[in-house]
Amino acid sequence: MTNSESASNHQLGALPARDGSPQRDLLVALMASVVASLPVFLVGALAVQIRSSLHFSTSELGFIVTFSYLGAAMWSVPSGLLAERIGGVRVLKFAPLTGGVLLVGLATITTSWVTIGVLLFFSGMVSASIATGSNLFLAKRTDPAHQGLIFGIKQAAIPTASLLGGVAVPAIALTVGWRWAFVGAAVLALLTFLLVPAPATSLSERRAERSATSLPNLRRTPLIVLGIGLGLGVFSATGVAAFLVIDAVRIGIGHGNAGLTVAIASAAAVIGRVITGFLADRRGGRHFPVVATMMGIGALGYLALAVGASTRLHWLYVAGAIFALGVGWGWNGLFNFATIHTHRHAPARATGITQVGGRLGGMLGPLVLGVVATNLSFPAAWVVAGISTGSGAIAVMIGRRLLLRSREEPAPTTLSST
Repeated sequence: MTNSESASNHQLGALPARDGSPQRDLLVALMASVVASLPVFLVGALAVQIRSSLHFSTSELGFIVTFSYLGAAMWSVPSGLLAERIGGVRVLKFAPLTGGVLLVGLATITTSWVTIGVLLFFSGMVSASIATGSNLFLAKRTDPAHQGLIFGIKQAAIPTASLLGGVAVPAIALTVGWRWAFVGAAVLALLTFLLVPAPATSLSERRAERSATSLPNLRRTPLIVLGIGLGLGVFSATGVAAFLVIDAVRIGIGHGNAGLTVAIASAAAVIGRVITGFLADRRGGRHFPVVATMMGIGALGYLALAVGASTRLHWLYVAGAIFALGVGWGWNGLFNFATIHTHRHAPARATGITQVGGRLGGMLGPLVLGVVATNLSFPAAWVVAGISTGSGAIAVMIGRRLLLRSREEPAPTTLSST
């Protein structure tokens, strides 16, 4: 990092907060992000047991997951504005607690797929708040020289939630029942609430500070195009996460092993996000091309998944799942880091815009792939996922070009490193 970049970061408030603990801040953001992601991934991983209990179809499962991402998409931009106005720490103080209440609801009052869908809608709004709030929280409180790794670890929370969902199948759903998995997630939400540090300033002081300075302008077009690329990639990942267990059971993989397949693939995504973040801090630039390359490799993984599903070759199916989710979903942390890296003056607002695409992709992925799987086949659904991810790689590169042309970043040396 150059001296001019360090000075710019200091002016933008990107250095660690006084009296803050970087390790604790990262742990809080990681736990909050896991809590935000758990509801939808638990529903996907426990779909076989939940459907057996509440009696709904594959298409209705797609609608259920869709409600979560609809709520997140609708609240994504407002959540970014809210986080910039009241501070990321306040968002992280109350959003996990709200999410915990919704998780208790999923464990206790669900009697139909409609009930689950309504609760997931509000869980999606909580997820959007945690995403933008934690991005701002970490951008302001951690060292910019290590933020690639930090955001890689933070975004690893999403596949971690998928991993926990997979583990919950043999450990909880097949033993004491699927509802207890949501109770365990609610306990994690409570622990997160208790770990969040107190705000350094009062809310009135925060408002006075924000009213004294106007919000900086953002060039929306590059962010929208990047968000489209993000959405196309998330479209595939969330669709696969929602239906992978069901399809694995269909081709002869046992219920427990199907859950472990999701866990292994999700673990690969966790490792991928951490490694790409670690390398980003040492590479110093060209982050979006790396994102596009990983998406291209992930597209091949989805095609391998389709072949394994159609031929019932279990080893190929598992390998395809690992590449599809491990590499084809391991770029998410790097994408957010690159977006924040080029918009340090407004990280919550910038990621709030791109996350609209991601949330819409998450909303449409389970819905569309569920319809394709129901009316055609699961292999056909995985082919659609591969095409979507490949198209997302192209969109990311177009968005990067537009971002470079816009000269949005105040310091040209920082913008040129996208």
